[in-house]
Amino acid sequence: MRKLFILFLVLFAITVAQANNVKISSLAELNKYAQEDNQTIVLKSGIYNLSDYLNADSITAKITRKDYPYFTFRGNNNTFVLKGVKLIIDTRLREQLKFPIHTNEIIIKGNDNVFEGLEITETENGLSPGGAVLEIAGKGNTIKNFNILVKGSYPYGYGDLFGKGGPDVIRHKKQSGFLITGSYTKVYDVRLIMRAYGHGFFIQKDAGNIHFENCYVEGELRKTDDVLKENSGPAFGVNFRTWTANREGKYVVTPGYMKSLCEDGFRTYGQNKNISFKNCTAKNTRGGFELRTNGGVELDNCTTIGTERAYWVGNNAIIKKSKGDANYGPLIFVEGSNVDVELELLPYESDRIVHALATIQGRNNKVILFAKKERKQDLPVLVGYTHPEHGESMSPYGEAAAVNLQLINKTNMPIVVGREGADSRIQTKGKVIDNQGRSIVIQQL
Repeated sequence: MRKLFILFLVLFAITVAQANNVKISSLAELNKYAQEDNQTIVLKSGIYNLSDYLNADSITAKITRKDYPYFTFRGNNNTFVLKGVKLIIDTRLREQLKFPIHTNEIIIKGNDNVFEGLEITETENGLSPGGAVLEIAGKGNTIKNFNILVKGSYPYGYGDLFGKGGPDVIRHKKQSGFLITGSYTKVYDVRLIMRAYGHGFFIQKDAGNIHFENCYVEGELRKTDDVLKENSGPAFGVNFRTWTANREGKYVVTPGYMKSLCEDGFRTYGQNKNISFKNCTAKNTRGGFELRTNGGVELDNCTTIGTERAYWVGNNAIIKKSKGDANYGPLIFVEGSNVDVELELLPYESDRIVHALATIQGRNNKVILFAKKERKQDLPVLVGYTHPEHGESMSPYGEAAAVNLQLINKTNMPIVVGREGADSRIQTKGKVIDNQGRSIVIQQL
């Protein structure tokens, strides 16, 4: 009797699982099940063109009810299996839907869902007043194995030379990639290719307890010399006037630098607590990991390549087993306190102007820098200095207190200690070329 009862339970469980496992083959069905709970939705593999789903009649209806996103997933406790699914988005749909400012295209509002396997490819150069391709707004959601190509922004080709969205010399229409506003989000194996001016992965609204693993974001680069060669277009139209001053105090594009055409690879806004990154990479983005929250971030085995600045951290940040180059800009800005950093400096060099390897301010920080293969060009580690205004490489650095710092510099790069450095211990393989600090103990390695 007991065996029959167990068999009944097993058969019942299988029946329930099958009942909740729904196979679909259209975007209309996907939108329908996006509103329901406790389902496993399997979308048939293939290419789906969003323009076939959002026709003139459905666009008019969405505008009438002020439902602007392409899809909003409101259900809870669902699994969406999207393996082999490629979604083609013509970005001109943004203009047809008359997106309000900061409209995100696909929004996950429900909680405790799993999404796996989707590829999103954007085409054309349709514009909106700013938004992201994907927003994770609910709590406890997991995103796995996504590939996203982001397009459509104005002006594209200058990075932040002419502003970031206010104040601006040229008014931007930005488009970002992957926004998280919901806590307890987990992101695995997401590949993001930025071909628009905007952020890659970014966190807002004080969302916390977020984990990234095996994620990759890549932008494009352009020399400022090439911008200055233009004889028409947006930059030429404003006489190449920039929104930040260069080191000569002039508001003009300065030759010799490299600019990323997108914003930051990984970025926090607000007091985002418990944000972790494992095996993540940012390539050719403005900032690699710009994590200026004071809520604590941890990076493990992360990499930056070809960024304007690689790492930028606030209070209580931990960086371990990670690496980056100073090919086009500094390896790290430390602006917080109680930071524990271990970074490998990669040897890549270029003919672009870079003014420092690192700037360090704050209290009670520990910074270890090492190189398996040394650079040939010297870049100083600046102790008691701030990042340049807005992080812009062309702008001058300021000064700020760096107190009770433990700096272990195992590279050949030189050290400069400013007037605001105090009560610190520096062990260095490179030379100390200037020391204006107070109570600085220096040990040559």
